[in-house]
Amino acid sequence: MNKRGLIIIFTGNGKGKTTAAVGTALRAAGQGLQVLIIQFIKKEKSGEILAIEKHFKENLDIFTMGKGFLWDKNIPPELHKKKASEAFTLLKFAIKSQKYQLIILDEISLAINYGFIPVEEVINLLLTRPSELHIIMTGRSFPSRLKALAHTLTEFKELKHHYFFGYKNIKGIDF
Repeated sequence: MNKRGLIIIFTGNGKGKTTAAVGTALRAAGQGLQVLIIQFIKKEKSGEILAIEKHFKENLDIFTMGKGFLWDKNIPPELHKKKASEAFTLLKFAIKSQKYQLIILDEISLAINYGFIPVEEVINLLLTRPSELHIIMTGRSFPSRLKALAHTLTEFKELKHHYFFGYKNIKGIDF
């Protein structure tokens, strides 16, 4: 029963989805698993990603593929779509390589919800992946068809946030 890889989704409006996924990546790397993290939207590397690149080069690969915030009017939607398509192509190649035991798809829900990646293709990839491959997906507002496939579905709910008190992004806390 434990031989089948898991599909895990971290979703919701609260902070911590990527950090939870990265924590699982560290756990997996510590146990000797080969891990891949693909960031679909983000363009800047957060502190946890920088730490991984510095200390876990042996069995943890990271690709930050995005162009930044989708609401940034200086970035044309076509460019976001192109970068998401490149990230998805990388994902398909990585799955075929069978090098990894855990793949994290950070902010993939945004790429799906904005129509950059068809949800049907994601579902097909999940259903046809190698049997022992674990997949973690992060982001807000996952389509219900993806949620239905998840073995673990965790919703992060924002109850209070320091932004509301006038704090800006804090290095080491928010990125």
